[in-house]
Amino acid sequence: MKKFYWFFAVCLVIISCKTFTAGTPGSEGIDPYSFKVQKEASGYNGAVVSAHPLASKVGIQVLKNGGNAIDAAIATQLALAVVFPNAGNLGGGGFLVAHLKNGQSISIDYREKAPENAHRDMYLDEAGEAQTQFSQYSQLSSGVPGTVAGLFASLPYANLSMDKLIEPAIALAEYGFVLTEREARNLNGIQSDLEKYNSVLPVFVKKTGWNKGDTLIQKDLANTMKRIRDHGQKGFYEGETAGLIVAEMKKGNGIINKNDLKNYQAKNREPHVFDYRGYQVISMPMPSSGGVLLNQMLKMVEDKPLASYGFNSLKAVQLMTEVERRAFADRAEYMGDADYYNVPVKKIVNEDYLKDRMKDFDPAKAGNSKVIQPGVIRGESEETTHLSVMDKEGNAVAVTTTLNGSFGNRIVVGNAGFFLNNEMDDFSIKPGVPNMFGAVGGEANSIIPGKRMLSSMTPTILLKNGYPFLVAGTPGGTTIPTSIFQTIVNIVDFGLSTADAVNLPKFHHQWLPDVLQVEDNFPPHILDSLVNMGYTIRKSGTIGRTDVIKILADKRLEAIADNRGDDSAEAY
Repeated sequence: MKKFYWFFAVCLVIISCKTFTAGTPGSEGIDPYSFKVQKEASGYNGAVVSAHPLASKVGIQVLKNGGNAIDAAIATQLALAVVFPNAGNLGGGGFLVAHLKNGQSISIDYREKAPENAHRDMYLDEAGEAQTQFSQYSQLSSGVPGTVAGLFASLPYANLSMDKLIEPAIALAEYGFVLTEREARNLNGIQSDLEKYNSVLPVFVKKTGWNKGDTLIQKDLANTMKRIRDHGQKGFYEGETAGLIVAEMKKGNGIINKNDLKNYQAKNREPHVFDYRGYQVISMPMPSSGGVLLNQMLKMVEDKPLASYGFNSLKAVQLMTEVERRAFADRAEYMGDADYYNVPVKKIVNEDYLKDRMKDFDPAKAGNSKVIQPGVIRGESEETTHLSVMDKEGNAVAVTTTLNGSFGNRIVVGNAGFFLNNEMDDFSIKPGVPNMFGAVGGEANSIIPGKRMLSSMTPTILLKNGYPFLVAGTPGGTTIPTSIFQTIVNIVDFGLSTADAVNLPKFHHQWLPDVLQVEDNFPPHILDSLVNMGYTIRKSGTIGRTDVIKILADKRLEAIADNRGDDSAEAY
């Protein structure tokens, strides 16, 4: 019965497509009860890379049967909301960057917003001390969700209707899918938090613990998705689902109300675009810091002969670390939602300004974040999730979405089945107080009703001679921009294969704390040399999970999924 419903659900996508040939098996290649992670795939017609093999398979099925890259991105996001609950979501937000076959580049901002009853000092106690437990693990930590509005804002660029694109996700939620070992471990790791923060225990709670191969069924989430299918955007932001969100808020002094939900709109923005070594880089503008940070970092190394230094050489790592330090110092001072704060983007990406930022760079010793401050202008879950899509017509899409922390604030909306975000912690809740990722901020990122909190998400597309060359992105909180920076340099400057550029060890510096974060498998002799230069090193397991599509010279699409997770690639 379950497999029949899955067959039927995917068929609903297929029969809507004019290019569908009668008799083609609608569920070909998609079995939610038996699947494998695939790290590399290639083909000429389409490619999808995402955080879960089932979501990638849903996306590729949409491409195979007449959908374009936007259709696949929408369907993949919806599937991730089911099969990857620690970051895929309906209760969070995200960014989309796309380059379309007609040459147009677009970006859609569906970052969460501060509710209308939010205020600057809402997380400070009477003594003025920051109370991060409320900005991270309570109903009060949630910004107004943007994901569903973002999906509908993407729809005008798609071929198919939302009711068709959401059907595979509904099937996955209603009839279930089997957990991977990693997913079972992640759910087991939050059992005590689920019991602590939820008045109605969600389906994610299992007294005996989750095991690889267990089937996760999410009836409440399926019903929430059916309301979106039947009533469109209003099916989430108004009516029953909105009522359930507001009711959940009232259980724990949360402040999202019906007006906040009804009035939320995604926003089309001009992408942040710049050139690097002959490539055009298209990334996300404010309120993402990612595009500007990427611009600053790449431009600060562009005049250096990186290729001659060599990949992960001491000289290259030290230079790139100091570049990252300076960019993140500027992030803390100048970056926020440009709708509410005058972010001096043109000035901080000006090449003369960036050359001036590097004047105190010393290739023989570590910089010091007490000395190296934001530049003088004269005159973002860990648990985010990314997907990359490319179709045969030349449409390229990069989407990064988030709940902020892993499983957001660990609160599931009662009878609606989805996790709430804890994105309010991405505001500067008090100048100089770090958020859960250690990032600090000030006035530019202070809390104002309706304002979007600063993000680190960096969905990015590189063009070569006007045609897509790379589609890339990663989760990882503040490590996102530096991971994309390193991935681009690995391919463009060091000439690494796509797989090596994605999977070989990465590092990260974000100004404060003044620590160089490295992966556990980073070369020991390089670490010893960095310590001798004065760096404080912290090993941190893994950094990000970069999912990349590279378009080769013959237009073949090479899809690479990061080895650090269950990320999976599909192509045909």
